[in-house]
Amino acid sequence: MFDWDADLPAERRDALIEKVARFVDRRGLHVPAILFLEMHKPLTYIASQSIVLGSGFIAPFFGPQNVQQVAKLFEKKENVERLIRRIEDLQAGAPEPAASPSASTEQS
Repeated sequence: MFDWDADLPAERRDALIEKVARFVDRRGLHVPAILFLEMHKPLTYIASQSIVLGSGFIAPFFGPQNVQQVAKLFEKKENVERLIRRIEDLQAGAPEPAASPSASTEQS
């Protein structure tokens, strides 16, 4: 059984955001996805709770752990904002997630 109260680890959160952003990028759905996410950003917590409520129906198709992680991802508006930024980065042609400032100042 999975702990529905446990927080989503940062590395798993980033992996899910990357996976969703790449899915959107491969299909060229940047604008519709960003528009949808921006419009529904105030409802993210309600959406996450709806996923939890419907988990009994969708878990057999996607797996209970995946359903839990997606519900946890959409609990916070900050995660939706991260997803929007990552989709925008991919649309602009940035292939890798943004590196930390210290990593970008390496000297050759």
